[in-house]
Amino acid sequence: MSDPIKVEEVETVQAPPRAKVSDAVEPAAGEGRQRDYLAGFLAQQPAGAEAPHEPGGALYEGVIDALKEIYDPEIPVNIYDLGLIYAVEVTDAGQATVTMTLTTPHCPVAESMPGEVEMRVAAVPGIAFADVNLVWDPPWDPQKMSDDAKLELGML
Repeated sequence: MSDPIKVEEVETVQAPPRAKVSDAVEPAAGEGRQRDYLAGFLAQQPAGAEAPHEPGGALYEGVIDALKEIYDPEIPVNIYDLGLIYAVEVTDAGQATVTMTLTTPHCPVAESMPGEVEMRVAAVPGIAFADVNLVWDPPWDPQKMSDDAKLELGML
């Protein structure tokens, strides 16, 4: 059997001493202040800063953001998270090519959705021309949805 817990009642507890600037340890002569280990990390530029048309770049991410504003009319999820976008390519000249599919070839928006995607992508600042390739192979299935979309639809 373990020892019983001992309880001690006290009137007050002395507060711990507070740190003061005058208590700081000065570096030794000639040593100087140690370099902040985050300095290099904080000075880094975002991954796509030098290539705005590549994933992580501002232009590429602008196209992705535009795609995330387009919603499937039958499902309350944007087409990007729904997994309808198979590929996005952006050239240095600002030409965007989006390869996409629909949930089914008989989808009621099969005629209008590619046009809307083209129009929205072409409206992204820096995009000179947008092209949409509608493909049926590989066919769409619910496994292509993002976790956010699955959560929204109660599938997780």
